[in-house]
Amino acid sequence: MAAADGGARFQEDQWQRPEGGGGRSRVLRDGAVFEQAGVGFSEVHGERLPPAASASRPALAGAPWRAMGVSLVFHPRNPYLPTTHMNVRYFEARPAGGEPVWWFGGGFDLTPFYPFDEDVRHWHQVAAGLCAPFGGIGRYRAHKRWCDEYFFLRHRGETRGVGGLFYDDLNEDGFERSFAYTRAVGEGFLDAYLPLVARRRDTPWGERERQFQLYRRGRYVEFNLVFDRGTLFGLQSGGRTESILMSLPPLVRWEYGWQPEPGSPEARLADYLVPRDWL
Repeated sequence: MAAADGGARFQEDQWQRPEGGGGRSRVLRDGAVFEQAGVGFSEVHGERLPPAASASRPALAGAPWRAMGVSLVFHPRNPYLPTTHMNVRYFEARPAGGEPVWWFGGGFDLTPFYPFDEDVRHWHQVAAGLCAPFGGIGRYRAHKRWCDEYFFLRHRGETRGVGGLFYDDLNEDGFERSFAYTRAVGEGFLDAYLPLVARRRDTPWGERERQFQLYRRGRYVEFNLVFDRGTLFGLQSGGRTESILMSLPPLVRWEYGWQPEPGSPEARLADYLVPRDWL
């Protein structure tokens, strides 16, 4: 991604978690394309699984655990280039007197401000293609639906963006196949996103588009701080706060009661914040 930005460099921090484990965080700031881009790796462990990770598996509450993952969020400077997020992760818990329980999770999603149909179709076509060896169109539709449902701001009645893939608790395929799918998601992300960078990075924009981008970034912040399980898990497990919150945009604004002009490009976004079939 540094090459896609035109040569800007990521700065790296390495950190250790007192309760066990650590990670690396890389952040690019004030690039030609990305106002901020963050990539994080963590491998951590502890004696009591945090509530955010055991919500769907109450029998594992309080069990010793191990987790590792890679997470990235890119906030472009150009309002016509969407914000994006990707995460792949592995969890393992060891309940007392039982066998270790493991699962994979991950996915990627796209958050445009001024959407283009061809971009969203490309995004979902890549997602469907990487799902093909792991259950075909059924796998894509299930994990696309999970993404639409997960990245949903209930208090706003809208999705965070135009979706993609999301899954959790994946273990029914066995370890090797589950890992292969998770790896495909991580590696396929660039095939989905880099063509959008090439198409939109030089699209002309002005102050109107910039102010709308900052306003809509507020929705991104709302989701990450109110609903995102990864954020909650990181904070509950005593992770490094700076690394957990590097997903937030560097600049954002809120405006009380703002409504877009009917028929405007800004009003058009609402039509994309409802799940639809992009294939």
